[in-house]
Amino acid sequence: MAIYSMTGYATAQAEVASANGGSGTLGVELRSVNSRFLDLTFKMPEDFRSAEPQLREKLTQGLRRGKVELRVWMEHTQNTGPRIPDPLTLNYLRMAQDAIQAQLPGASPLSVSQILSMGQERSSDSAAAQLEALPGLLQQAITALQKARAAEGKRLQTVLLQCLQGLRSLATQAEPLIPAAVEQQRLRFVEKFQAAIDGSNTNLDSQSAQERALTEATAYAIRIDVAEELARLRSHLEEIESLLQKGGELGKRLDFLIQELHREANTLGSKASTLELTRVSVDMKVLVEQMREQVQNIE
Repeated sequence: MAIYSMTGYATAQAEVASANGGSGTLGVELRSVNSRFLDLTFKMPEDFRSAEPQLREKLTQGLRRGKVELRVWMEHTQNTGPRIPDPLTLNYLRMAQDAIQAQLPGASPLSVSQILSMGQERSSDSAAAQLEALPGLLQQAITALQKARAAEGKRLQTVLLQCLQGLRSLATQAEPLIPAAVEQQRLRFVEKFQAAIDGSNTNLDSQSAQERALTEATAYAIRIDVAEELARLRSHLEEIESLLQKGGELGKRLDFLIQELHREANTLGSKASTLELTRVSVDMKVLVEQMREQVQNIE
């Protein structure tokens, strides 16, 4: 199943009859950016407002999340002036006028403005045709938008998988640093205790000093142990990779997991006892923040 970004753009156009007997281009445009929910905005001429409920339903069926703007426009391409009746219509009007005046000699003849106004009678038909064409055009635009969002989602998937690989590499680097730090601190404790004994008049022997140093080192090792944090971090990485491979609507789930990754990276940094481990923690936070930015755009 594909992963969809909430960022995309699409448009669809069709030639339709316009008012005044001419023709024109009816177009719809969709713009989408990220949002926690589905937020729809409509920008269209008042003549199309009656179609808004139907258009809203189509958008709701086709999209799940994102701030989506729908713009509808009608561009006249020819014959935008008053519609002049064709010869057949003019001949019909003349015959009708003659028949009426034969029965009603006092009836006034048709004026030019009256004849032209009769040429506008088809404008309501063209408006109905435009409204009828609008849902189909919107469906084309939705399909194109989903295609664009899927292409962007695939790019986001690639970036996130690369970040996952980087976090796994950093976790692997962090593991051997803890035992080395504990051993280094153990030797430091022993040296300090021995130096304290040599410089004092106590009767504490070197064996007791070493045992005390080992006790302190053990307590220190417990404080700086990040095995649990690394295990949880790896578990979150596996869950994120599984979701990315599965696809679908996973943006909110990924957002939660990114928060968990950030928490583990922070804890790792707070327990860091060496510059190397601090560097690993900082690099982890950078990658997690990059993932957070990308996940914000996933549906």
